[in-house]
Amino acid sequence: MRARVFVTLKPSVFDPQGRTIVDALHSLGYAGVQDVRQGKYFELEFSTTEVAETRALAAEVADK
Repeated sequence: MRARVFVTLKPSVFDPQGRTIVDALHSLGYAGVQDVRQGKYFELEFSTTEVAETRALAAEVADK
């Protein structure tokens, strides 16, 4: 079973890559974009087929 984990910075942390993306989008004419939070995406493959166990394992991995 697979789990997808999205990791982003906390809202209180400045995101310079996100700011760069916003500036680039504004220069392309997308003035309506107010903020971008850049992050990472992980896809984990677990040996279990139980949904609850997969969620618990994914949460534990993400926390650590």
